[in-house]
Amino acid sequence: MTLAEITAAVDAGKTVHWRTKSYTVRRGQGSSASNPATRYFICHDGGNCIGLTWSDGTTLNGKEIDFCLAD
Repeated sequence: MTLAEITAAVDAGKTVHWRTKSYTVRRGQGSSASNPATRYFICHDGGNCIGLTWSDGTTLNGKEIDFCLAD
């Protein structure tokens, strides 16, 4: 999935996983006027989260092939 596909799916209320079902992409609270993509996070069931993208707001923290919609 591309960054645009991931963020659109999350905004539509769909569940997006990264690599395994233990990692879910979530939208954070607040906003980033300079780059809305930085509002999204990859979160583990254990509570740890990283940004969906690098600080540039366009480079994914992972490969596009590793993201998928939940069954």
